[in-house]
Amino acid sequence: MKLIVLGAGIAGVSTAWYLASEGHDVTVIDRADDVAMETSFANAGQLSYGYTTPWAAPGIPLKALKWMFKQHSPLIFQPDGSLFQIRWLKQMLNNCTAEHYQINKERMVRISEYSREMFRLFKEQENIDFEGRNKGTLQIFRTQKEVAAAEKDIAVLERYGVPLRRLKPEKCLEFEPALHHALPKIAGGLHLPADATGDCRLFTQKLRDLCIQKGVRFEFGHHIRRIIHDRRRITAVETDQGQFEADAFVCALGCFSRTVLEDLGWDLPIYPVKGYSLTVPVVHDEKAPVSTVLDETYKVAITRFDKRIRVGGMAELSGYGLHLSEKRRATLALVVNDLFPGGGDLQQAEFWSGLRPMTPDSTPLIGKTPLENLFLNTGHGTLGWTMSLGSAKLAADIVCGKETEIRSDDLGLSRYTKV
Repeated sequence: MKLIVLGAGIAGVSTAWYLASEGHDVTVIDRADDVAMETSFANAGQLSYGYTTPWAAPGIPLKALKWMFKQHSPLIFQPDGSLFQIRWLKQMLNNCTAEHYQINKERMVRISEYSREMFRLFKEQENIDFEGRNKGTLQIFRTQKEVAAAEKDIAVLERYGVPLRRLKPEKCLEFEPALHHALPKIAGGLHLPADATGDCRLFTQKLRDLCIQKGVRFEFGHHIRRIIHDRRRITAVETDQGQFEADAFVCALGCFSRTVLEDLGWDLPIYPVKGYSLTVPVVHDEKAPVSTVLDETYKVAITRFDKRIRVGGMAELSGYGLHLSEKRRATLALVVNDLFPGGGDLQQAEFWSGLRPMTPDSTPLIGKTPLENLFLNTGHGTLGWTMSLGSAKLAADIVCGKETEIRSDDLGLSRYTKV
């Protein structure tokens, strides 16, 4: 088949990889001038298979109200003037029940665990360096209340056989020795040894090269103008540089999946949740993290690359703007300096923001659509890197008409009827 993938982030490029591996003729189209130039560019860097949790959870509405009055809030709400923002928030709040949380958590863990296996198989077949580490994730709790609240998530992980270890504060130093300065501030920890880390952008660039070896073509600098269809199937995608025809199409455009597919009269429930990151050069190795540390209080991840520290976090609901807020930078700097003082040179840090494509239930949209030759692999929220290979393999199998290796019937648009 002749196939077109819309989007050259980690979701799109990994989908192209699996489709090309099946022998198909694949073209990837993106408005940027290279792969991984938007949301995949500078994310937090953790492959957090075990730390897969819906944002919509019991107690979140009350927490959100409290966070709004905190100086270093993990959640920021700014009205963007759209009815869509209000509708999306209402849908998210409807998912903040114990029943919905368990359903959404199960779906997300299913995809993440499958992605873990796909990464394992990929590494066996391909030897690429993306500054990856396999030293696990350490989640730290600053209060006993946070320690107790984590037990619900731990129960789900144990049900799926995810290896984990509850830690007393001093035991956290076994995995992150540089935390010794912060030990009095830590009430407990959770170590997930099977988690990993890596530079998502670097991985996507290396995967692009492997795709090209398989014959995949990349068309950069193309802005999509419209989707041409006959109400049953797509016949072509029109860009500012011409039309592209194919037998089937996969939309992996992240937050912009919604704006592009509005052409079809659809209203995809994907909101751009803005996140921020700092990339800090390491100056004292012994004072820097070893792998990934998740600070539960601030919802900030601190991840180690070879000679850099990536600090990422916050969820800002403010529309599609990418303005860099100095307040958010201050929060990221506060957390990394609090936990790993002197590990990196904050004066030389690179500040970045990106838009995470978030659905109200935190689960991505993967699979078929009402148009018989259009498929989705989008809406991964904060877990696009973690779920990348698993989601891509699922999407590719569905496009190819193959039986999927894990359940996928509840991951598509059937969850949302307004399309």
